[in-house]
Amino acid sequence: MQTGVISILINGTPTPAYLALPESGSGPGVLVLHAWWGLNSFFKSFCERLAGQGFVALAPDLYAGKVAQTIAEAQMLMAEGKFEQAQTAVAGSLAYLGGLPAVTGKGLAAVGFSMGASWALWLSTFAPQEMAAVVTFYGTDTLDPTIAQAAYQGHYAAADPYEPLEGVHRLETSLKEAGLIVKFYVYPQTGHWFMEDDRPDAYNPAAARLAWGRLVNFLHKKLD
Repeated sequence: MQTGVISILINGTPTPAYLALPESGSGPGVLVLHAWWGLNSFFKSFCERLAGQGFVALAPDLYAGKVAQTIAEAQMLMAEGKFEQAQTAVAGSLAYLGGLPAVTGKGLAAVGFSMGASWALWLSTFAPQEMAAVVTFYGTDTLDPTIAQAAYQGHYAAADPYEPLEGVHRLETSLKEAGLIVKFYVYPQTGHWFMEDDRPDAYNPAAARLAWGRLVNFLHKKLD
């Protein structure tokens, strides 16, 4: 498995990203969009885990190397971020992933965490022809589902002050009413960041294992 930090030239601007290739050298493409912490070790290892399952995983660094350790630092980084630059980086990274000779399959997928989930959902309307699957972890957004063509899978916490279930159910309903394939899961006794093993106050190993299995099966079904 080949992994490492690369630099993507997007509109003339170098954008750092983490790329993980499977042992076979090729596979379906998955864009990983990090939470407000930045591109930390968890999201890099998540790319490596996807590569271990046969996917080509790419995670753009939307903070250009900055990583937050605390909630206060993360809030500051997200507040300092420029929406247009992040949007360009996300769109450009998807185009780069789709253009890699190593990428095969029926389309591309995006897996987003919290802040990144919003970007993943946006991509499904920005590039509906390319996006075959979207997976969200504890994050939502508003979108026009009549434009989208992707299948959706969501993983949400039962007790989450950052992402109340009311909004989760509203998103799920709008996607279903548009005739899209969608399945959202709610995990009991979990909170925000339950998937991230570097957040000991939130990480839930049982829920994370279950979500991982569901994610991998879903991506193989939609991309292979």
